[in-house]
Amino acid sequence: MKKIIIITLLVIIIPFFVVKLFVKTDEIKFKYVSNKIIRVKDENGNINVIPFEDYIKGVVASEMPSNFEKEALKAQAVASRSYALYQISGRENEDYDVLTTTTNQVYKTDEMLKQQWKEEYTKKINKIKEAIIETQGEYLTYEGKIVNAMFFSTSVGYTENSEEIFSSKVPYLRSVSSKWDKQSPAYTDTSTYTLIDFYTKLNIAYSPDLNIEILSKTSTGRTQNLKINNVEMTGREFAKKLSLRSNYFDITKNENNVTIMTKGFGHGVGMSQYGANGMAKEGKNYKEILSHYYLNTKISKF
Repeated sequence: MKKIIIITLLVIIIPFFVVKLFVKTDEIKFKYVSNKIIRVKDENGNINVIPFEDYIKGVVASEMPSNFEKEALKAQAVASRSYALYQISGRENEDYDVLTTTTNQVYKTDEMLKQQWKEEYTKKINKIKEAIIETQGEYLTYEGKIVNAMFFSTSVGYTENSEEIFSSKVPYLRSVSSKWDKQSPAYTDTSTYTLIDFYTKLNIAYSPDLNIEILSKTSTGRTQNLKINNVEMTGREFAKKLSLRSNYFDITKNENNVTIMTKGFGHGVGMSQYGANGMAKEGKNYKEILSHYYLNTKISKF
C-alpha cells in the first residue's frame, strides 16, 4: 500500500516540476537602455509619451496576427519602427508624433491586449517581444534617409507602385511580386448592397439606371478613377465610402442589388503582411523579407 502511495505521488509531482522547469510562464521584461520615446495621440485626443520599443510592441501586436511566423513578426517590427521614426522626423513642431489608428499604425495598450487575449496574453506578448528584442533598434534607410515603410494586409498578387496609389513616386516602394497572398483569408471578398444603400453611401442621387465607367487603373488592375452616373471619384474614395477592403473590384448590378467582389486588403503599397508570412514559411528571414518589399534599402540601428 505504501509503495502504491509513493508511486502515485511521483506520478503527480514529477510532471509538476517538469512543467515548472521548462514552461515559460513569466512575461519577458524589456531592458530600457535609452530615453527614446514617442508621443502617441489616441482616439479621444489624449497624448501619451511612451518608451519607443513599448510603442513598437503595441503596434506589432495590433497590426500583425501573433500566430504569424517569427521572421514575419520581426520584419513587421523593423517596418513599424521605420515608419514611426519617419513620422517623428517630420513632426518636431507638433504636439504628437503618431495616431493610434490606421491613419498611422494601430497601437493598443497592454490593458487592451490583456482584455483581447485573456489567458493567452503572456504567451502571445512574449512572442511579440522576442521579435522586437531580436531586432532591437533596427530600422530601414534608403540612401541614408529613414524609410517610410508602408505596409498592408494582402496584395492582389503584386504590390503597388507608390505613385499609382498616392501622390509621389518613391524609389523603394515599387511594385513587386507577392504570390504568397493567395493564401490570405482576405484575398477575395464579396459585398452586396441594395441600390438605394449603394447610392446613399456614395452620396449620389438615386437612379434605377446604374452606369459605371472605369476611367483608369493601376498596373496591377486596381481602380484609380471611375465615374458613377457621371459622378467622378477615385477608386480609393469609392472603396472607403462602401467600406470595401481594397480598390481592386468588380461591380455587378442585379435588379435592385449591387454586388462588389474585391481582391486584396489595404492600399497595396510596401510590405504585404500575408506575403511576409508566406516568405517566412518558405524559410526566408526578416532581412530577406524586408529587402524584397522595400527595394535597395539597408538596415540601420540606433
